[in-house]
Amino acid sequence: MPIFLDRHELKGLTAADIAHAHQQDLEVQDRYGVRFLTYWFDDTRGTAFCLIDAPDIETAMQVHDEAHGQIARDVIEVDLSAVEAFLGRISDPETAGCCSGGKVDPALRAIMFTDIVDSTAMTARLGDTRAVEMVRAHDAMVRRALRDKGGREVKHTGDGIMASFDDATAAVDAARAIQQAFEAFNLASREKLSVRIGLDAGEPVADHNDLFGATVQRAARLCQSAEPDSIVVSEVITNLVAPRFSFVDLGSRVVKGFTQPVEAFAVNWR
Repeated sequence: MPIFLDRHELKGLTAADIAHAHQQDLEVQDRYGVRFLTYWFDDTRGTAFCLIDAPDIETAMQVHDEAHGQIARDVIEVDLSAVEAFLGRISDPETAGCCSGGKVDPALRAIMFTDIVDSTAMTARLGDTRAVEMVRAHDAMVRRALRDKGGREVKHTGDGIMASFDDATAAVDAARAIQQAFEAFNLASREKLSVRIGLDAGEPVADHNDLFGATVQRAARLCQSAEPDSIVVSEVITNLVAPRFSFVDLGSRVVKGFTQPVEAFAVNWR
């Protein structure tokens, strides 16, 4: 059966309220041949997300309606492997509900893109074999930072990596560590590698039909607009991590796929 991720506007409710509603869904689901796999709740924004294995959206919403009456505002079809890569899990944790120490995972994620600068020219200059070695060096440095800072690789883009972080501070820390690793690599290597990095943060179901659609697009565009050896982040990232890091305001940028200009900031990583 298809897998769906829905989004609820539930301002004013508590983590205990959401846990109870999830339990009500579990009690009703068998009557409709549906499985509610897990949920996330952001008490700050008043948004909740349910991961559902169901024949169709209408049947899934019937369970919500009978169980507690809280119908989702938005629903998208998703791939389980993509959900796990972005969100880190596709089932309830072993502890009751989705709480850890009384805190519920809000599903807000920071998305990072890395991009090797002038990778096409590098391949033409070095040849395929040597260019692949350089890409592998990039991959190793990026993956080391992801491992150290708690990031998850979502996919390899050919000349870069897309990754997801539960915590925006960890994402910026990882981006800084990546640039520092490349700086050290270039001091020791005859052939230099330059990388640009873009970061944004957002919810899994927004105004696009894809999982983290708007956030992924914005992070990718910020990465593409970045100067070599730089980290460019969205205003959302700066608000989440301030005042821990130093930023330079780059002003508004018109980026493909967005009707409004995007505020961009460079991270001081040295």
